[in-house]
Amino acid sequence: MCGIVGYIGKRDVAPLLLEGLQRLEYRGYDSAGLAIQPRSGNGLRVVKAKGRVRDLQERVPKRFAGTTGIAHTRWATHGAPGDDNAHPHQDAEGRVALVHNGIIDNADELRAKLLADGVEFTSETDTEVLAHLIGRAQAETLEERVREALRLIEGTYGIAVLHADFPDRIVVARNGSPVVLGIGEREMFVASDVAALVSHTRQVVTLDDGEMATLKADDYRTYTTEGSRTTASPTTVEWEAESYDMGGHDTYMHKEMHEQADAVDRVLRGRIDDRFSTVRLDGLNLDAREARGFRRVKILGCGSAYHTGLIGAQLIEQLARVPADAEPASEFRYRNPVVDPDTLYVAVSQSGETYDTLAAVQELKRKGARVLGVVNVVGSAIARETDGGVYVHAGPEVCVVSTKCFTNTAVAFALLALHLGRIRDLSVADGRRIIEGLRKLPEQIAEVLRGEDRIRELAAAYAESRSMMFVGRVRGYPIALEASLKLKEISYIHAEAYPASELKHGPLALIEPATPTVAIVPDDDLLEKNRATLEEIKARSGRILAVAHQEQDRADHTVVVPRNEVELDPILMGIPLQLLAYHVATLLGRDIDKPRNLAKSVTVE
Repeated sequence: MCGIVGYIGKRDVAPLLLEGLQRLEYRGYDSAGLAIQPRSGNGLRVVKAKGRVRDLQERVPKRFAGTTGIAHTRWATHGAPGDDNAHPHQDAEGRVALVHNGIIDNADELRAKLLADGVEFTSETDTEVLAHLIGRAQAETLEERVREALRLIEGTYGIAVLHADFPDRIVVARNGSPVVLGIGEREMFVASDVAALVSHTRQVVTLDDGEMATLKADDYRTYTTEGSRTTASPTTVEWEAESYDMGGHDTYMHKEMHEQADAVDRVLRGRIDDRFSTVRLDGLNLDAREARGFRRVKILGCGSAYHTGLIGAQLIEQLARVPADAEPASEFRYRNPVVDPDTLYVAVSQSGETYDTLAAVQELKRKGARVLGVVNVVGSAIARETDGGVYVHAGPEVCVVSTKCFTNTAVAFALLALHLGRIRDLSVADGRRIIEGLRKLPEQIAEVLRGEDRIRELAAAYAESRSMMFVGRVRGYPIALEASLKLKEISYIHAEAYPASELKHGPLALIEPATPTVAIVPDDDLLEKNRATLEEIKARSGRILAVAHQEQDRADHTVVVPRNEVELDPILMGIPLQLLAYHVATLLGRDIDKPRNLAKSVTVE
């Protein structure tokens, strides 16, 4: 959550900060602000505004010159959106400016102590506590003042700090929230995401938890929060700045949906091994003997990542014949789970920074578990913490809701399942069958997307619904969950997803003409069972939209998708429902890329 960007160098800083915030606005967008070190050196200048980055831009004075600054776009945790609660926050003297991503767990206790000492607060945020602690520190260097304050903090943070008495530097620190340094020519950048950096540099350094850095115009150095030097060599970002542009589409979501065919081609490229009817996943760091030794697979993720985990668990059970299940990482880490040495754990996260998933990984590693990561962002925290994994190569995903990354992650799980299956008992013929199915996916996805005009028309029939039901059996149920989530995320229509077999156990009471049902009806061994569900709904005057491989006469509308192998069919059946959610939300006038109350990359609990 929240976007951080900072710069120190020779260029005018305010335009750079505003540009960076616009690149990061998907991480939070209820308020924004920036602080600069003026060329005159007389203190710091701060501008903040409730609302979007454009609202902040309107407030920045024409004469706002400086070459060092930090900025922030906020997703509220402590305190309602407003000018006072917007970052940067300052100390009582106005000598410190701080931007922060994360949550300070002991903020109330620290605030009480500061109030008792006569400190006056101007916001409801936890962040202001840290600004005052830095401002009151007495150490000689800014680095030690920040370190002294951080010793008192419990919780997560990614911070960037300016101090008027140290105009030649920015000090940053990370614990649980991402901080990335951008290395330029006699200029340095910092951000919470590389999206803010790639327009200016592709050379980056990603800080680890417990690590700090000092940025000067011509140099940087990294060290631990205890003061020990660390060595951090820059890596090259894979993606160009153009990857973060809309590319002629009205929204990022529309662009990213239409990138799915190419994205799936990328995740397959170079991984298929025709000779042995399997795939090469060298990044797993798992040899065949080790892979055969696991008796169970447990997949952990949050939101859409959890839903892909459900798809992955089914694929692993079907192809590898290993018991597998998926669980929300946010629940797993709090229930004191039994960690079995014979279980292979898989953590799923688009950003690789999802806090609940990362915390689950760290707990598993502490208990000696073998953990793999399935992530999109190279060098992310989960990628670094896990023993190995699979990159999904979806490319940058800017829209808050996941589309192409969801699809690519599902394909990555198909690759993992095939890999494990061929190590175990999956036949050469079945391996070849799955490979042929995988190769068909890019063109079949493109075929589904070419049917967008019809789905746009269908959206008009459902846009006025106040509630919708989504149902599917076995392979169809994770798709029902994801489609329900997509609709509620961007249209704000209430939506529920259930296994189709569970309708008669309670949810059928909700069926009425005003509550349409979206049914996932693949041509598999449960086709007749699914048709019986449609009959139950029609008997209660419910409207039905079916996603199927053939027209369903009991449905009011059917979206027909191409057939693949039964194991891979769910990947295709989810795509028209992304389009449905998109066009329903468009008809309702929603802000699709930035839905209310949400943000990309959930890096807080």
